[in-house]
Amino acid sequence: MGTSISDLTKATGLTKGAIYGNFKNKEDLAVRAFKYNIRSELSELRNAIKNAERSLDKLYAITSFYRGYYDSTKKLGGCPILNIGTDANHTNPILHNMVKVTTNKLEGSIEQIILTGIENHEIKKDIDTKKMARNFYSMIEGCMFMATIHNDRSYLINMMDHIDEIIKTKLAL
Repeated sequence: MGTSISDLTKATGLTKGAIYGNFKNKEDLAVRAFKYNIRSELSELRNAIKNAERSLDKLYAITSFYRGYYDSTKKLGGCPILNIGTDANHTNPILHNMVKVTTNKLEGSIEQIILTGIENHEIKKDIDTKKMARNFYSMIEGCMFMATIHNDRSYLINMMDHIDEIIKTKLAL
């Protein structure tokens, strides 16, 4: 948390009083900013998944969402999960734990979609659902990292195409 209050007042145009009047401290501000960014960025993903009827369509909705994620998060300075997870590691245990909780929820959501697909006879039943969900999410965050480092959205596009191929060849009945 190397950002000073002066940096915050400069960046936001708020006074110190306005910041301390609305937040307990810098950590409270960071936590609330993270929650806000996650809610904002992932609401579109939640809607896309919710609007898809079948489990396979929900998985394709995820890859479709992430194809545009680079452009969506670029104005924020990148993926809030990736940025905060990296920045908070070893420096802010509260924020770091929030990132872990968020990634666990995202992985769990993917796993639940796969489980539902198995129950509905859309997805092969011999799938290790936890492993597949972890792999999918790891591929997503990994290509987001590469896209950010190289300023090249093709990392996301290519990986989403690869995940779609896995869905089609290894998951779908």
